[in-house]
Amino acid sequence: MMRFLKPLMGFWLLLCCLVVATDATYLKYKDPKQPLGARIKDLMGRMTLEEKIGQMVQIERAVATPDVMKNYFIGSVLSGGGSVPAEKASAETWVNMVNEIQKGSLATRLGIPMIYGIDAVHGHNNVYNATIFPHNVGLGVTRDPELLRRIGEATALEVRATGIPYVFAPCIAVCRDPRWGRCYESYSEDHKIVQQLTEIIPGLQGAIPPNSRKGIPFVAGKQKVAACAKHFVGDGGTTRGIDENNTVIDYNGLLKIHMPAYYNSIHKGVATVMVSYSSWNGVRMHANRDLVTGFLKNKLKFKGFVISDWQGIDRITSPPHANYSYSVQAGVGAGIDMVMVPQNYTEFINELTRQVKNNIIPMSRIDDAVQRILRIKFLMGLFENPLADNSLANQLGSKEHRELAREAVRKSLVLLKNGPSADKPLLPLPKKAGKILVAGTHADNLGYQCGGWTITWQGLSGNDLTVGTTILNAVKNTVDPVTQVVYNENPDAGFVKSNEFSYAIVVVGEPPYAEISGDSMNLSISEPGPSTIKNVCSNVKCVVVVVSGRPVVMQPYVGVANALVAAWLPGTEGQGVADLLFGDYGFTGKLARTWFKTVDQLPMNVDDSHYDPLFPFGFGLTTKPNKY
Repeated sequence: MMRFLKPLMGFWLLLCCLVVATDATYLKYKDPKQPLGARIKDLMGRMTLEEKIGQMVQIERAVATPDVMKNYFIGSVLSGGGSVPAEKASAETWVNMVNEIQKGSLATRLGIPMIYGIDAVHGHNNVYNATIFPHNVGLGVTRDPELLRRIGEATALEVRATGIPYVFAPCIAVCRDPRWGRCYESYSEDHKIVQQLTEIIPGLQGAIPPNSRKGIPFVAGKQKVAACAKHFVGDGGTTRGIDENNTVIDYNGLLKIHMPAYYNSIHKGVATVMVSYSSWNGVRMHANRDLVTGFLKNKLKFKGFVISDWQGIDRITSPPHANYSYSVQAGVGAGIDMVMVPQNYTEFINELTRQVKNNIIPMSRIDDAVQRILRIKFLMGLFENPLADNSLANQLGSKEHRELAREAVRKSLVLLKNGPSADKPLLPLPKKAGKILVAGTHADNLGYQCGGWTITWQGLSGNDLTVGTTILNAVKNTVDPVTQVVYNENPDAGFVKSNEFSYAIVVVGEPPYAEISGDSMNLSISEPGPSTIKNVCSNVKCVVVVVSGRPVVMQPYVGVANALVAAWLPGTEGQGVADLLFGDYGFTGKLARTWFKTVDQLPMNVDDSHYDPLFPFGFGLTTKPNKY
């Protein structure tokens, strides 16, 4: 009998060992069938302090080697403006880079995937061949939430095409002074328009399912990205429009003007919120616990994670980094969950570790931060799908997305003047003419047309930066084959007089800029723009097209120009400008910003007691499309 029992006992022993081994390797946090809360709790229970602090760190891709990711348990990586794996890198090159970094994270003890973030503020703007949409200042003109949702959808696909699941967009600032160098990142001076256009968030992330709780972050899978509402809060209201400066306004004013779009963003499930460099009544937002924790997290019930801006905690002190221990304590203590420390990550990790071990920052604050970060990573499906593939590569700069951008350009232009009177309009221009002149610094310059935050942080000049259509080429594409198009960037008066042009199109404006480099106290168009307007428009019928990130000084030129168009920063699809100039479509745009007469009036916003604009908020002439 024993010789039959021995094999049977051996079998049961083996079976028991297998069961024990299976139980030992079962990790609840890796089981997508488990409830979200259970997965977070299980993973948190397994993490060391070192692993938790690592999750709170976001570093620049230039220093994000697989070994760094593995050794420091880094939770996130970003591309700063212009930080790319290679010049004119393909979607495949981007995917390979992101995956290589991700493999370092997956090789850690717990295999927590990192989340890669990038600025995609008017399309996937860092990436060669991506569709570059009009900047927000133009999109505000459209007052079209459904258009913004579609732009969000297209942007998400192009970002995912490069293996990236997280974007630092949208900017929901309410720019109250066009002297601010980031005014083009704002939809409007009116918070109601900004609120409407938060519809880009469900475009980026996907619409919250009908039966889900409002305000809970939501990202709908591998073709969507986590969004980031920024910059919390009051960044568009600084004194004299100086970037990163002080917003002086009472509590009710802050809630009435600068806060409303955050209600909408959270209601629509925005995954993250970025804190502003600016101060509110002298208190740096990166150190403002009352607003970040007290209001955003506790009162508005925001459940996603709060991220700092680039070296944002360093700038709590003036000069930056003057007292780093204080900055870490103040920033993390205020409620910032993920800290953007592009290069000096070891300094931050060491300092935060020291403060936790010495009970300067409580462990409960670390746990709150890490739970929020993990919540987004689980919601996005990063644990199930940490590595990207090339299946969406054809979405980058696709024909459909470029057509959408062209539509957005058409809807974003504002016709400010059209002929001496309504019964003698200059626009639409005839396509069939003997000879026409196209002039101006911005007529054949794709970089100027796109503005800042395009391929590089500050933007570029020229036509080699990416793929697109300049306004000059759009004009050539549109006119009748018999029409001769002459391009002269800055013609003198003699040239204009001697050529017998039927009419002229003059395209002038601002050079590209971003953030503090764009702060301007005079808002003037630099030479040779004014000279070109004078030389051309004094000698032939002309339409002046202004390419700028905000209203600029135009009062001296209104009289000499027969027609005047605000084109803002239209992006890569200049064909949308020609669509309106030649009447294939009609002008419909209405100003979402007040156009001042002189800078001495600033700040001046609709409903101010001293309101005396050149063109008021809501102004915009309309035309009907030609019926050829």
